Amino acid sequence: MSFENTFNNYDWDTLEKEIYTYTTENVRQVLDKEKINLEDFKVLISPAAKPFLEEMAQRSHTITKKRFGNTIQMYVPMYLSNECQNICTYCGFSMTNKIPRKTLKDNELLQEVAFLKAKGYDHILLVTGEANKTVGVSYIKHAIEIIREHFSNISIEVQPLDQEEYEQLIDAGLYAVLVYQETYHKATYKIHHPKGKKSNFDYRLDTPDRLGKAGIHKIGIGALFGLEDWRVDSFYTALHLKYLQKTYWKTKYSISFPRLRPHQGDVQPKVEMTDADLVQLICAYRLLDEDVELSMSTRESEHFRNNIIKLGITSISAESKTNPGGYSVEPESLEQFEISDERSTAEIKEMIQSQGYEVLWKDWERNFTVKL
Repeated sequence: MSFENTFNNYDWDTLEKEIYTYTTENVRQVLDKEKINLEDFKVLISPAAKPFLEEMAQRSHTITKKRFGNTIQMYVPMYLSNECQNICTYCGFSMTNKIPRKTLKDNELLQEVAFLKAKGYDHILLVTGEANKTVGVSYIKHAIEIIREHFSNISIEVQPLDQEEYEQLIDAGLYAVLVYQETYHKATYKIHHPKGKKSNFDYRLDTPDRLGKAGIHKIGIGALFGLEDWRVDSFYTALHLKYLQKTYWKTKYSISFPRLRPHQGDVQPKVEMTDADLVQLICAYRLLDEDVELSMSTRESEHFRNNIIKLGITSISAESKTNPGGYSVEPESLEQFEISDERSTAEIKEMIQSQGYEVLWKDWERNFTVKL
């Protein structure tokens, strides 16, 4: 059994039609409930819910504060390599882009680590392109072993791996894995991933299952907004989340909200997602699940990130560089995509504190983890 069995029970076109036929009365009935389910979530992400955004935001704030307190976790991505064997229409690292490729050596990796540690970070996200020969499991495991004494929390966003490979990385000190389906629309997925291992929709869809079986501490999922209708993709993400929580109940989960950003080899969004749409979605996720972590990256603008802090977000990145060595080794190397919020770590910390929140640099201690 895997999520694919659940996924195949739903039809994209049917879901899309349902979401766009809900009425304000349907929304009112859902908001009168104390707890909502997946069917209710469809109502809250529908166009009919837009007039209720203020009420949803207030409720999201109350639930988040009750569950997470006045805290925001800060993390930082560190790109290890821009080498990639896939063709992805929306990514600067795509194999078709004729760009200089770079993979960090040990001394360069540690130079980046020193820079980030000086900023206060204890939660790091390691990111690579998808190139098994260059930045495969052995490279990623080695990188984790080198830096694990410097960070309490190490996450990765790399190519999907087999269960046994994830088990190796967990033994090396890996805490969490982020793997986005990009879009749950099979035909659209194929258009944007025509070549490379990433073109295998089903293998990517089953990745969180392999992670759950491997015993990972946390799994992050999501969709890339702009490739398809964000409302339908978001329902499938919520469906995926609920399946995973029921099946791998010992694991923690997070949702991210990436919108298409400019990059080399640009592709225009098929469906625009406005700031108000994104606020609506974040609040709907919080009303669906009070425990899931909701993460916001520097893809978004200063103004948006300033105002989203109190509406359900629990973790946020700052001063991000999306190119290998971008912090101190090779700042001019090619970025995967352009960031929008370029403020320093200190400025983001001050912004969070000015809103009455405490900054968390980590959310667990490795020494507390005991293998049975």
